[in-house]
Amino acid sequence: MSVRIKIGILGSGSWSTALAILLAQNGYKVGVWSRRADLVEQISQDRENKRYLPGVAIPDEVVFGADLEAVLKKAAAVLFCVPSQAFRGVLRLTLPFLKEDTLVINAAKGIEEESLQRLSSVYREEAGARPAAKYVVLSGPSHAEEVAKKIPTAVVVASADMSAARQAQDLFMSPFLRAYTNPDVTGVELGGALKNIIALSTGVSDGLGFGDNTRAALMTRGLAEITRLGFSQGANPLTFAGLAGVGDLIVTCTSRHSRNRRAGYEIGLGRSVDEAVKSVNMVVEGVRTTRAVYTLATRAGVEMPITEQMYRVLFEGAEPCTAVNCLMSRGPTHEMEEVALARGHWCVD
Repeated sequence: MSVRIKIGILGSGSWSTALAILLAQNGYKVGVWSRRADLVEQISQDRENKRYLPGVAIPDEVVFGADLEAVLKKAAAVLFCVPSQAFRGVLRLTLPFLKEDTLVINAAKGIEEESLQRLSSVYREEAGARPAAKYVVLSGPSHAEEVAKKIPTAVVVASADMSAARQAQDLFMSPFLRAYTNPDVTGVELGGALKNIIALSTGVSDGLGFGDNTRAALMTRGLAEITRLGFSQGANPLTFAGLAGVGDLIVTCTSRHSRNRRAGYEIGLGRSVDEAVKSVNMVVEGVRTTRAVYTLATRAGVEMPITEQMYRVLFEGAEPCTAVNCLMSRGPTHEMEEVALARGHWCVD
């Protein structure tokens, strides 16, 4: 690479740090922005993000800074790695420094709680005349702790414009990370957001001392809920059989690295929601996503029993055991209603 292309990354958590390391290893010049000057100083001095990604060395090619304009200057692509509820605010700060042809990649997995919008809709609303075609979603089963250690990983990049998706694909592809493209932005966004709700529920189940049968049931029926809501919002049901759907669902519901599963586990042990979230010491996206999705599903008339019971536990003080009883005592239903619903509406070339 004769001229080193610059990538700007917003956020200084574990995922932004892991992606910064990956992109630097791919030969790019990387600037990482954080609001916290103290964290910028610590990482710059130690070449390690001791708070969010301890034990992983950060290459000198990755430069951290608290000056947003300086970090984004001459950046060909900007990667948002901030919590979903902070996306709109950070986007507003960022837009004045973005060129029209800047590729915008969003790695946050959530739904804006106040507006119930997917983050691509937030982007279109805030970006105004900027071309929405340059917006890409990054999702899939990808814990930062493993990506930073070069453990083989596969992700998906979604955009309404396949040229933008391929551009993002080229940035991330490496000997240990494969990036697949997908045109279904709605499905990829919803899969990445909703799996956190199901991961909370599997954590609760594990905390209550239930077994593999229960976890498998929650994951499978959780996928049915995700597909139902996704279909109602215009997503391709086949997306949920891919990396942003079942792939991310598996890793988030079962991994020791999963923040949402860990928070659910603590709730299952008897801790309060606030105590459980605090014990994780990082953002637990699934909590606020549960409230947003419960409201969205209610308005759309979509049945989501696991999501409903997680909402009761998180926000109405319901006991986890009571939520389990409510799920197990529901009336009999047919397993394949999602397949029947989708048949005839989508096809594969």
